[in-house]
Amino acid sequence: MNKVILIGNLTRDPELSTTQGGSTVCKFGLAVNRRFSNQAGERDVDFFNIVTWNKLAETCNKFLRKGRKAAITGRVEIRTYEQEGVKKSVTDIIADDVEFLSPAGEGGAGGDYTEPALAPVKKKTAELTPLEDENLPF
Repeated sequence: MNKVILIGNLTRDPELSTTQGGSTVCKFGLAVNRRFSNQAGERDVDFFNIVTWNKLAETCNKFLRKGRKAAITGRVEIRTYEQEGVKKSVTDIIADDVEFLSPAGEGGAGGDYTEPALAPVKKKTAELTPLEDENLPF
């Protein structure tokens, strides 16, 4: 199984383009803090290339900006190419789902994304019947 879940901040604004076949593709970088600190007491950061396609690509381009927090679910894809006779490889995360975690106006500008308001939750309280001391087993 090839499945990746990442939560981090965009390192650059999304770049939208169209392939020769007419598909829309959006690319952006994501910085993810490691869970534990290094020997110097600092948290290391991993940087990932994220790729989205078609409708998801258009949505990401519209609402995401540099600095915004996002959750990515997708798969790892390694592609190779040759440049000046040297073989190179690039690791991309192909996103199947992107959740926007930053409210509007936070962590970058642009887009008109607003986080939906949460409905209030009504808690039910149980009715308790008092017990007589003589009914207790101890």
